[in-house]
Amino acid sequence: MNIDISKLDFSKQNGLIPAVIQNVETLEVLMLGFMSEEAIKKTIEEGKVTFFSRTKGRLWQKGETSGNYLEVEEIKVDCDSDSLLILASPAGPTCHKGTRSCFKEANFGILQLFKLIQRRKEELPENSYTTSLFEEGIEKILEKVEEESAEVIQAARGEGRQRLIEESCDLIYHLFVLLNNEDITINDIQAELKARNT
Repeated sequence: MNIDISKLDFSKQNGLIPAVIQNVETLEVLMLGFMSEEAIKKTIEEGKVTFFSRTKGRLWQKGETSGNYLEVEEIKVDCDSDSLLILASPAGPTCHKGTRSCFKEANFGILQLFKLIQRRKEELPENSYTTSLFEEGIEKILEKVEEESAEVIQAARGEGRQRLIEESCDLIYHLFVLLNNEDITINDIQAELKARNT
């Protein structure tokens, strides 16, 4: 979190700059707030997102009343040095209305699937197919990945577009089970992709 606060441009928003808060794991945008120089310093010092409340006229640490803090993982400055992107780990719902995000929550997708499988591994709920895979172990999981890979190839060779989509979803699901079983996270995958793209 080594950013040079002296180089930030606070002139456009009367001493404030906007800060977009993004979930470090799912990359979902959680909220937008405004920060003064003092708010940024406190955010860096304490590791929790702190804004300047324009309505209250004071510093406001997200979670100070609810306990749903935003633990800072990384701070990025935009190209004009007049806004921030903060990657954070939320301790609970970010929005005061009780939702993950202050924006309309994204539809269920690949990242949400990965996180769901991760939770299944931690909680091992009864009557869950995912739980049964984790309990049967690596050989069963590998067997399913191999089986679904073959079905993707078969679908691509002549079963039509929709069938290929369906089989691809099955393969992705079982691959995510395998990754979670081996304690590989989305961040690990993203880091490898980033390294390959540099």
